[in-house]
Amino acid sequence: MKRVSKERKEAILAKMMPPHNMSVPVLAEETGISAKTLYNWRQVAKRKGCVMPGNKKNAEQWSSADRFNIVVETARFNAAELSEYCRKKGLFPEQIQQWKQACVEANATQQAHSKKAYEQLKQEQKKNNQLEKELKRKEKALAEAAALLVLQKKAQALWGELEDD
Repeated sequence: MKRVSKERKEAILAKMMPPHNMSVPVLAEETGISAKTLYNWRQVAKRKGCVMPGNKKNAEQWSSADRFNIVVETARFNAAELSEYCRKKGLFPEQIQQWKQACVEANATQQAHSKKAYEQLKQEQKKNNQLEKELKRKEKALAEAAALLVLQKKAQALWGELEDD
């Protein structure tokens, strides 16, 4: 098994990253390194937070995880740093701004959904409490009616049936 130098490995990984976005099969053929090894390298780099969108050429086709990583990576950049970053990665600052807005809106939607679910849960709990109170009231009334029937039968057994003549 051949060892690949760290510099060569980094150069190959850089080809997988924007703006090149070369696919693993193409790189495997070009470099002579097995595709399995290249896929493994890409997975490790992704886990470390590198943006590796794969062979998708268009930034609009990247996964939301890759977009989110770009937004997080560029969050602290000023305009000049952002422009330089975009030139290196083959992106536009407007794209990153749109992705950032999408992330904010996704969280706002989630929060609104969570609030709506909380309100619905409160209403269901209130309805449940009302139904439990009604059930207890009806159980008491049923127990009272059953007790009256038992007393009536006992009274009839003690005094017998009164006959009307």
